[in-house]
Amino acid sequence: MTAEYSKALDTALNGLDWADWLDRLDEATDADGYVERLGASHGAIFVEQNATLLVSFEPFESLRVLTPESQPMGWQLARALGWSHLCLACHGETWFRDPRVFGYFDRLVDDGFFEEFDQVIFYGAGSCGYAAAAFSVAAPGAKVLAIQPQATLDPRMTEWDDRFRAMRRTDFSTRYGYAPDMLDAADEAFVLYDPEIEFDAMHAALFARSNVTRVRMRFMGARLDRGLLRMNLLLRMLAQLSAGKLSAFSLAQLFRARRRDVPYLKAVLNRLEDDGRLRLVARLTQHVLRTTPGPRFRRSLRAAYERAEELGIEMPPREAD
Repeated sequence: MTAEYSKALDTALNGLDWADWLDRLDEATDADGYVERLGASHGAIFVEQNATLLVSFEPFESLRVLTPESQPMGWQLARALGWSHLCLACHGETWFRDPRVFGYFDRLVDDGFFEEFDQVIFYGAGSCGYAAAAFSVAAPGAKVLAIQPQATLDPRMTEWDDRFRAMRRTDFSTRYGYAPDMLDAADEAFVLYDPEIEFDAMHAALFARSNVTRVRMRFMGARLDRGLLRMNLLLRMLAQLSAGKLSAFSLAQLFRARRRDVPYLKAVLNRLEDDGRLRLVARLTQHVLRTTPGPRFRRSLRAAYERAEELGIEMPPREAD
């Protein structure tokens, strides 16, 4: 890693608005990359290092939550693996449906930009997962990791999804439009979703393709990407994808980390309590309390045994709490 590249990755970007954030990035990437503004709501940030390129789609508003110092998430991988990184950032929820973004990718294709790299990986979550799948067509043979992506918001296709009504007048029928079709040129793609979120599961079903592996990750909630970052899994997934080792089986192995993740365990506990599964509540809470102190789990354990006694339900042996 060059000194200039390392210096760019150490740039603090906290507390900046959209315009100042891009300006600071422009200064930081001057030696080994560039920043290009794509209209008022999008920007492209490129830093070059080795022959693997990560193309990530990231919302500016989330960077202050997801990454240290409000940097593009892909810079964490750059530090660890020395990858080159192209970040497409958006200001607001746009699904990157902007002719200036289309034109930018057209220019990359015309310039043979993606052909300069041995491997190209596209990544995004939610609306950015849609974009990662949709724009991957610009780099045939790329690999894609899309978390909870929408297939399209065209109401003629997905009128059942009423979460994004403000986007219904946005054109999803033109270029880079229907994300599942855009994956046809990809080497392989992985779509991760929580089947408990009905609309996410319905979108995931539209991605059924021979080169797409769809993976269910139950009880992770609407911000699956944040959960994967919290459990230190996301970067490992991308590294495995690069190495050709990512699969449904390897993802299941990685996802075992959820057994020690308190927010995930709380989500499971909430579901068991809602369903009145008193025996399972007892087993889960006792399992957690063996290693993790937690008032929430302790209260639920006591309440489960009290309720079971009222109903005359036989329970597992109670451990000290």
